[in-house]
Amino acid sequence: MRRVKFSIGQRLFAAVLCAALVIAAAGIELLRWTLFDNFSDAGSTFDRRQLDGLADVLTERYREAHGWSFLPTAAAARRRWLAETWALTRPSGDAPPSPTLGARLGLVDRDERYLAGTLANPAVIALANVDTLRRSVIVDGVAVGHLIVAAPQNRDDELAVAFLLDRQNRLLAIGMLGVLTIALVAAALAAHFRRPIRKLVAGARRLERGEFDARLNLKRGDELGELAAAFDHLAARLDDAEQARRRWIADTSHELRTPLAVLQAQLEAVQDGVRTATPENVALMLRQTRVLTNLVEDLHQLARADAGQLGLELADCDAWALLQQTFGDFVPRWQAAGIDATLGLPPAQSRIHGDGARLRQVFANLFENCARHTDRPGRVDVHGAVVAGALQIVVDDSPPGVSAGELARLGERFFRVDASRDRRSGGAGLGLALSRQLLAAHGGRLEFASSPLGGLRATVVLPLAPAP
Repeated sequence: MRRVKFSIGQRLFAAVLCAALVIAAAGIELLRWTLFDNFSDAGSTFDRRQLDGLADVLTERYREAHGWSFLPTAAAARRRWLAETWALTRPSGDAPPSPTLGARLGLVDRDERYLAGTLANPAVIALANVDTLRRSVIVDGVAVGHLIVAAPQNRDDELAVAFLLDRQNRLLAIGMLGVLTIALVAAALAAHFRRPIRKLVAGARRLERGEFDARLNLKRGDELGELAAAFDHLAARLDDAEQARRRWIADTSHELRTPLAVLQAQLEAVQDGVRTATPENVALMLRQTRVLTNLVEDLHQLARADAGQLGLELADCDAWALLQQTFGDFVPRWQAAGIDATLGLPPAQSRIHGDGARLRQVFANLFENCARHTDRPGRVDVHGAVVAGALQIVVDDSPPGVSAGELARLGERFFRVDASRDRRSGGAGLGLALSRQLLAAHGGRLEFASSPLGGLRATVVLPLAPAP
């Protein structure tokens, strides 16, 4: 069996409408309790003989007219006529009938069609708990009509019933108008919530199709507005991720294509006899092989970092001592390049819980970046400090600097600053990205800013190991 599905709009409409109807029913019951004192013990004392005189008059006139044609033609006149005729024929005595009986009296023909007086609407009968009592009009032994009296359960409520019958059409019209208003308000409220939900569904389906430029742009101050804002933020992140994926594929293929093309050209030249396998030519091909090897290794490390599989060998170590060792390894290269490098005093505390080999790799990447992208003669300053319970190692270099827009992208894979970071100076743009991943695996981070020396400032932040 197929399960019937109801939308949120339909459920909301039904909930609001049912709640309004329950409130209306409670109000009607309160009105009944107020108008009709159900705790009274005075029962109805209606006696059909009270209508004998009126029935006799109607029988006589029916015979004379051979039908009900003697009744007034206007509807308002018919309502008044029956009450006035009963007033003229009502009995007198020790127990006179209720003065409101004429207002509660109606006349129908043999087929229950309305003729005169006031008839209680079925809705009023049901809601007000009113009884209908009959006195037939007999002509030549045949009932040609019926006098119908709306009688309350208790005699004390006769005036309330007469009031309801006099106003029943207006009250029913107001009730129907109220129900219609409630339905319209419920429908409008349901539509108000259904529209953003439909937009969310449509946007989610666009994301499912890979259309990551989908945006809702809903300006609402409720929870649906927060959900739409979260959806737009998610779509923007997915769009950025998709763009990054495309750049990743394009940059990877581009980085691999150049050394492969050089290596292929050298091998073809040797194969064709254009070149011989001299030590110089073999060394050139080996250099291209090393470039490919380093690139593939960096990509492998980044992939493992993304998957959380770097396999760090963590132990307590002195980060500043590791920095000093790496700094000493780079001094000859800096001297050959005309770069004046200085190392500051040790910070007050530098013990961390980390992988020494990986941290040396991070420091080597930063120093290599300075060596490649600092104008000659240049300057590199390295110093450390403890700030807010964390070790900060700052590496400053001299020009060229990096613009504010490019600072935000430093550390992205394959990103190079156009003015100074190109393939001719070495590197594929993966060193800083790998360094950032390695520091993140240590619970630290890598930050970039403009250096007071005019170049780039790279700040390594590592959490200190707890005191023994």
